[in-house]
Amino acid sequence: MRLHSLALLGICLLSCPAAWAEEPAEDAPADSADAPAASERPLLPERSISDAQTLEQRLDKREQQMLQAGAESFLALWLPANVGEPSGAVILLPADVENADGAAAIGPLRRKLPDAGWHSLSLTLPDPDGDPLPLRTAATATAAPQSDTTITESAPAIESASDATVDEAAQPAGSGAISPEQRRLAHAGRVMARIDAAIAFANQQQARAIVLLGHGSGAYWAARYLSERQPDNVQNLLMVAAELPAGFAPPLDEMVAQLAVATGDFFYKDQATDRMAALKRLQASKRAKLPNYIQVAMKALPGNLDVQHEQLYRRLRGWLTQHIRTAGS
Repeated sequence: MRLHSLALLGICLLSCPAAWAEEPAEDAPADSADAPAASERPLLPERSISDAQTLEQRLDKREQQMLQAGAESFLALWLPANVGEPSGAVILLPADVENADGAAAIGPLRRKLPDAGWHSLSLTLPDPDGDPLPLRTAATATAAPQSDTTITESAPAIESASDATVDEAAQPAGSGAISPEQRRLAHAGRVMARIDAAIAFANQQQARAIVLLGHGSGAYWAARYLSERQPDNVQNLLMVAAELPAGFAPPLDEMVAQLAVATGDFFYKDQATDRMAALKRLQASKRAKLPNYIQVAMKALPGNLDVQHEQLYRRLRGWLTQHIRTAGS
């Protein structure tokens, strides 16, 4: 009897490992089904949004204005003029790598301009590559080695109507892919909407004159806005160290030749590329016989930024005193 019991126990022990080995196979389909979801990479917030959140915590709440541009709200920094009868409002557009209180130029200028009798309104602009992208899954990651030629072909190029037609036609129906042309158009639309919102806010403050001031690539967006929208109530443009954003068109010298507004073009003459770009803008203004275009060369002082900022402020203040145009003039 005891021998029989030991035999049964041995049979049970031998059969159990086989059953245990089969259990993972039954669970495998569920694990494989969950794998793509686990590998999805969520979108990161735009740098401009993170910068704005930092400014909200650091700066006086009275300076902060949340403006609405379509479906988006964005941070703008407002300082009223320190005089009884303000001359108007200066709307400041930062460069791509600069925030609404950037130390390179926008921050110092927005604080100094109220002492010259001007309201200042500094904007948060969206990131150039901030438009939404589809989630990346394990399937797309596996297919990545096959996309080398696609990456080369989709590098940013100069904008044109023909390029847009080709890009849109090349997208498979329902693929959800975003072409470089669509990215640029979406970004331009977001920037224009924010400038619209800023001008509307300046009008609410009953600004006698409105000036668009752009630093770096912000100068391009200020000039492009005035070239495309041609608002009657904005007749003044200030460009500081103007740059063309990568992949965008037309170049600044072409836009400058089409502007009928009073324009102050301030650039640093230390680099040969900056001098050449400024010369092209000056030559374009002469060919177009623009009477209200003035170009001012300055020397950069990287070893003493406080002096450099004061130099820039004094030059801009002089232009605002002598060359400002009001709506209808």
